Amino acid sequence: MESVLFYSARALLSLIQALPLKWAARLGRAAGLLFYYLDGRHRRVAMANLTMCFGEQKGRREIRKLARENFCRIGENFACAVRTSAMTFDELRPHVEFIAPPLMEPPNGRKVVAAIGHFGNFELYARFAQFHPAYKCATTYRGVRQPALNRLMQSMRERSGCFFFERRFDAAALKSFMNQPATLLGLLADQHAGTNGLRLPFMGHVCSTSAAPAVFALRYDCLLYPAICYRVGLAQWRLELGDQIPTHDNDGPRRTEAIMMDVNRAFEVAVRKDPANWFWVHNRWKARNAKPSSGSLPGNSTDAMSALEQPASAAQLSSPRQPE
Repeated sequence: MESVLFYSARALLSLIQALPLKWAARLGRAAGLLFYYLDGRHRRVAMANLTMCFGEQKGRREIRKLARENFCRIGENFACAVRTSAMTFDELRPHVEFIAPPLMEPPNGRKVVAAIGHFGNFELYARFAQFHPAYKCATTYRGVRQPALNRLMQSMRERSGCFFFERRFDAAALKSFMNQPATLLGLLADQHAGTNGLRLPFMGHVCSTSAAPAVFALRYDCLLYPAICYRVGLAQWRLELGDQIPTHDNDGPRRTEAIMMDVNRAFEVAVRKDPANWFWVHNRWKARNAKPSSGSLPGNSTDAMSALEQPASAAQLSSPRQPE
């Protein structure tokens, strides 16, 4: 069965990668629209999330239209992620604009954590190093259950030049990476973080929030920024690095909760700017005692990397980092 899945997936990916980028985008939108009508479970999740967040400003018909467009965008993003993974930097450059003024200067050894989310073609975050080669870029992921499919997905991603660390097994390797100068670590922080996540408001409602961006920025003395991928047209994107989020104030390191509140606020601005651009089919606002899914983000204690994401004491954060 795994072989059937592998060869079917490889055939689909090869088909998409053979298309011109805009054709792939249109095919993805058509597939997303089809799934809007076929996938009742995720359609209901999207409708419930959108109604909870926008029900006071938008009517039922407008909410339904927004959910339908969101499914089209998700299909478009998937197909474009597959297609752009096979594109060279020169082929990709006309379709992507990177706006990151703080990182245009030489890094001079400084390190950066980017709090990223499922906005637009979020696989493009991994191409950052091609636009700013002075930085070594990395991110974390959780592999799928089928090893062959996992290898197939990673073979596409690794063409970007970004380092990928598997959350369950690569904690030591990530620690070693973070002790190097001029590194940029992108951490997804916009999904349900399990029972150990921080309970913080997002879009006016409390949800479990990953502490990872704040913890890594504090522990490894990194600058912290939110980063958003905006869709600006069919197969056209703009990746923006937002305003720096302070990790310290006059009294020393800020509380992890305060830092992640700022991250959530930055994400909320991006969601309100283009609601269809975010991943509404995910159950972001699960009940406090809800059982975390196997693919949950930071906060799931089954991850080996979760130990790295536990807030350190003020004394630990104020002492210089030693190579590990």
